[in-house]
Amino acid sequence: MFEIKNKEFYMDGKPIKIYSGAMHYFRTVPEYWEDRLTKLKLAGFNTVETYTCWNLHEPKPGEFHFDGILDIERFVKTAQKVGLYCIVRPGPYICAEWDFGGLPAWLLKDKNMQIRCMHPDFLVCIERYYKELLGRLKPLLETNGGNIIMMQVENEYGSYGNDKDYLRFVENLTKDCGIDVPLFTSDGNWKNMLSGGSLPHIYKVLNFGSRAKTAFNCLKDFTNDGPNMCGEFWCGWFDHWRDSHHTRKPESVVKEVQEFLDCGASFNFYMFHGGTNFGFNAGANHNPGSAYEPTITSYDYCALLNEYGDYTPAYHAVRELLHKHQGLEMKELPPSPQLQSIGTVKLTESASLFENLDVIGEKHRVPVPESMEFFGQNFGMIYYETVISGHYDPIPLMIRNVHDFGFVYVDDKYKKFIDRTVYTKPGKFSLGSIFKKFTKSAQDTEVVMVGAVDGEKKIGLLVDTMGRVNYGENMIDRKGFSDIYIANQRQMGYDVWTLPLDNLEKLTYKPAEGFNKDKGAVFYKGTFKANSQADCFVRLDNFDKGYVWVNGFNLGRYWKVGPQKTLYLPGCLLKEENEIVVLETMGMKKPEITITDKHDLG
Repeated sequence: MFEIKNKEFYMDGKPIKIYSGAMHYFRTVPEYWEDRLTKLKLAGFNTVETYTCWNLHEPKPGEFHFDGILDIERFVKTAQKVGLYCIVRPGPYICAEWDFGGLPAWLLKDKNMQIRCMHPDFLVCIERYYKELLGRLKPLLETNGGNIIMMQVENEYGSYGNDKDYLRFVENLTKDCGIDVPLFTSDGNWKNMLSGGSLPHIYKVLNFGSRAKTAFNCLKDFTNDGPNMCGEFWCGWFDHWRDSHHTRKPESVVKEVQEFLDCGASFNFYMFHGGTNFGFNAGANHNPGSAYEPTITSYDYCALLNEYGDYTPAYHAVRELLHKHQGLEMKELPPSPQLQSIGTVKLTESASLFENLDVIGEKHRVPVPESMEFFGQNFGMIYYETVISGHYDPIPLMIRNVHDFGFVYVDDKYKKFIDRTVYTKPGKFSLGSIFKKFTKSAQDTEVVMVGAVDGEKKIGLLVDTMGRVNYGENMIDRKGFSDIYIANQRQMGYDVWTLPLDNLEKLTYKPAEGFNKDKGAVFYKGTFKANSQADCFVRLDNFDKGYVWVNGFNLGRYWKVGPQKTLYLPGCLLKEENEIVVLETMGMKKPEITITDKHDLG
């Protein structure tokens, strides 16, 4: 039996330390779970920690998915098979650089919704999810013969709010669902965060990336019956587009681990294996005073195992330290993942997005622009079309709150690209001073000049999303745009096509054509052979910005601004004959991609 008492962890009456590594089942294909977990065990760790992703488990209210990459029960059982305890962090909010911090986008359909507090409608949704999720995890608890030894209440709540009634609600709901293993909260090592995010009677862990010997000092003003534990030891960091790839020297990581060992603390490596933000799942940051910053597809994180599960120098250094400290025998490691280079693949067919709006999209009519979430859409793109009718002098259109990239068309001609990562930069004004009086804020509005109108002029706006904000006060991040204004006049009447991009098999293709901005985004399709199921990487030097699917699996976003230059393609997705589809939104030199054995994160 696992217990927390007398400032120690105990298993069956004997004191133990928790040496844990984070690995999220939803960021690694299930075919590789056992390999990664085995490498965790053989590195000298005894526990795996994982978040859960509410947004994927319940993509629509009351519709639950727990199969394939979402089969958390299989993941936990696999961890037990290789000899690991498990810590589960069910949220409901997880941050994790994951879209909307793991909260489902459909919460935002309700314009009155308040999250992470005692808002009644939010609590009803949490309760439904927890009963489904925790009902599946209850048999896997250590108290029932399984390997789950602890579970978290919320997540870094002191970085967001201080509603203690809400924290107690999550605690009591967890217990009411039959969870009888120890519970804990986690917050940054600052007493302000602990004051907002903890409860007096619940065990507290701290999250930080350095100076363990002093970091735990902030706990001295708080009741804590358990031992010192770092719930997230940040051994690396995540990357934003236009950023540099974060790295950390192995000797720096080893130094920090030695501090944990010297002061007798337990820890959880965040991340041991980061994996990949497949599909549309990468989140974003948008903190006060800074720009909107979307996270890249890779979640390599400079973790001990890299994105595709290979050993890093830090892995071997930490492994040696942990084995020496615990007096463990060094056993033979599994081989590194096999890699293959397939070479150049020609994309021989193309399909215009605009020509397929009614094929893969659903059309709606609304009086004013509504967000993607209003229509029940979680991910993908959305297209708005409106007609200005009458007699207008030349005057700019003010397009407000584009989240996140807008492609503006006037009478079916490409006019302008709107980039949220640019217009949200502090001090950046996208309007000339002559037009400022017509705007609410220079940092949420872009101007498009369309000239005089004498009759009708059609305005189209295709919006591409780049991840909902997953941390901080700007988390209510609905996708689409809010308004078009002509001076003080609000433009009314829109046709809207929701484009979740989950039904590409319906596309109608023709021989590949070059990219024409007036015709908008284009799907390019090709085929290639694979002689093995070794891993590889898709390189898109001829393309600008978009998405890639292989055999129907969405590998994620690419963007030439970097740092990421390749998308990880797990070999288990490959067959003898394979189909690849690239959706390009901005420009293409020639319809060719390369599938290589070189992992390039910039």
